[in-house]
Amino acid sequence: MSYLSTDHLEKIRWLLTDCGRQARRLALETFQVYEKGVEDYVTDVDRALDQQLSQGLSALFPQDGVISEENAPSRRLFAQADGRLWLIDPIDGTDDFINGLPHYSVMLGLLEGGVPRAGWVYAPMFEQLYFGGTELGLFQAEGDRPPIPLIPTPPLLSADHCPILIGTKDVRRFGAAILQLIPEAQFNCIGSFGLKVLEVIQGRAGLYVYGNRRVKLWDTTGPLALAQMAGLVCCDLAGNPLRFTADAVDSETLAHHQTIVVGWPHYVEALRSRLQQAVTETV
Repeated sequence: MSYLSTDHLEKIRWLLTDCGRQARRLALETFQVYEKGVEDYVTDVDRALDQQLSQGLSALFPQDGVISEENAPSRRLFAQADGRLWLIDPIDGTDDFINGLPHYSVMLGLLEGGVPRAGWVYAPMFEQLYFGGTELGLFQAEGDRPPIPLIPTPPLLSADHCPILIGTKDVRRFGAAILQLIPEAQFNCIGSFGLKVLEVIQGRAGLYVYGNRRVKLWDTTGPLALAQMAGLVCCDLAGNPLRFTADAVDSETLAHHQTIVVGWPHYVEALRSRLQQAVTETV
């Protein structure tokens, strides 16, 4: 990757894995949970890792902007910065983290010119790091082992095999309507947005749909850089490409205005319009 040196890549890797291992250790201790909004929680572990990641990225890339989930003032950089932006999610899947479930991750994304360029998703409970992007490719690394290529695996689609990833909130809101229009759908729910995207890349699901428009740029930039590199379709329910520009997100929260579909082309072609109908009729 011409804009990231080998040394940068190694330092980013160890920064994320160190923070992830801290999260895994601290999950076994007593920590505080705070409510940021309706069904939106943060812990003091999130906040500590957020600071560590922000300081580490700022030291590595002093000319770039760094936006992190738990540093609200940093969001102003999105409208102000002309160059590269690093977006940090210290714990993606906080509900899983709070409840002692394994599907949470530490995530980082690089956004440049309104385009996701690179992403990192580290799953502490599995000691698995996924990373890649434009001019880099896709890689995975387990524990301290050297990275190896991550090979995207398209899944079959049939009347008996139609695995779809969907969040628990979307299941409650849209699940019945989706199953009425796509009776062959088989739902699965895990915590982290990034790990859901990785499930699709690895062929354990054909498509991930997100309908409630609460997901933020730090949730999406890294995972969708990986998805695009893997050849997945990243669009909204109307089929429009996902956008990462100022007119496509909320200026204060950096939440996407668009619904989100991430999937293999044959899944998106077969299911997108029915998913759109189900969500539209439920709203």
